Amino acid sequence: MIKLFIVEDQEIYLEGLCLLLQKDAAIEITGTAGKAADVLAVLQEKDIDVLMLDVHLPDMPEEELLKKIRAIKPHQKVVYLTMMRGTRYIHKLLKHNIQGYVLKSAAINELMEAIKTVASGGTYYSKEIDVITDDDFRSTVTVESHKVSEILSKREIEILKLVCKEYSNAAIAEKLFLSVSTVETHRKNLIAKLGVSNTVGLVKFALKNNLIE
Repeated sequence: MIKLFIVEDQEIYLEGLCLLLQKDAAIEITGTAGKAADVLAVLQEKDIDVLMLDVHLPDMPEEELLKKIRAIKPHQKVVYLTMMRGTRYIHKLLKHNIQGYVLKSAAINELMEAIKTVASGGTYYSKEIDVITDDDFRSTVTVESHKVSEILSKREIEILKLVCKEYSNAAIAEKLFLSVSTVETHRKNLIAKLGVSNTVGLVKFALKNNLIE
């Protein structure tokens, strides 16, 4: 039985979610909360297999909450259930070793799959966002900061930083006075050079090498 604790501040959504998840005999909802402070208190008292969080809680920013969770239980398995699709949210949370990120628009079967995957030691990211695979994590290059320039050109680093800020190819082209096709080529070269398969892989490289906050 998977012990699941859900933190969600929208009461009506929370009640409906619990009713749906309780239909799966493999999942036991051990408790719910609407505030970050409540879950921190619970973590000090009981063991939870999977902690499911909303990104925006009323009493604490997401990164502060994750830091406090890790201070209490460094290896706590965390899945985010959210409406936020942007990579800026994902890469902020990846720094704190989350195991899952699922959109609220996902079907209940996908959410159940995510919970079971994370509980068994895997990772799960919603099919509706850029897929993050284990290969992305294993193959992402980590280098000393002064050697990044040996892998990437100044222009590539510049474009990489803008990609991580969620600039579109057209917006990057306008900002750097380049053609869109040139930006597309740079982006493809970045993916090839760094051995990743998508935008999230680029973000992971940038985080590992301190190119973005």
